[in-house]
Amino acid sequence: MRRLILGLFIASWIPAVAWAQATAEHKGQGYVFFAPGAVSPGGSASAHFGGGGEALVYKGLGVGGEIGYLTPWQSFSSGLGVLSADGSYHFLPRKRDAKVVPFVTGGYTLFFRSGSGNLFNFGGGINYWFRQRVGLRLEFRDHVWPSSYQTEHYWGFRIGLAFR
Repeated sequence: MRRLILGLFIASWIPAVAWAQATAEHKGQGYVFFAPGAVSPGGSASAHFGGGGEALVYKGLGVGGEIGYLTPWQSFSSGLGVLSADGSYHFLPRKRDAKVVPFVTGGYTLFFRSGSGNLFNFGGGINYWFRQRVGLRLEFRDHVWPSSYQTEHYWGFRIGLAFR
């Protein structure tokens, strides 16, 4: 299990490397976030924090990855590791110096702790660039765990810092 987690952690950095190579051309970005949210059904409050990177590969289409930690508010030591690989679309403005860039995203999520679970995620939001290379990232993201018993949603409103 440790090898699997290490391998997934290393794989999550591939988009960050691609982002670093593309940064000079503003074709990628990194971000960190904090997301208050909840688990549905049930409604228990949660907190999710982490970071990731994206590289724009064709016009507004992007690929990325992130790693984080999702935990119930009541017990921060009872959380799960979260690893995601995503595709995204950024609605690029016609003006290069535009401040607001909306986006949508979705892809695969792996929850891990002593075992693992396969989920999918989707969401959307905006990057507000208050400087050329630093911005505010606001996003809604839902990690969906489908099962034959009951589908669970781990959703949150992300507030973060974006950089390119």
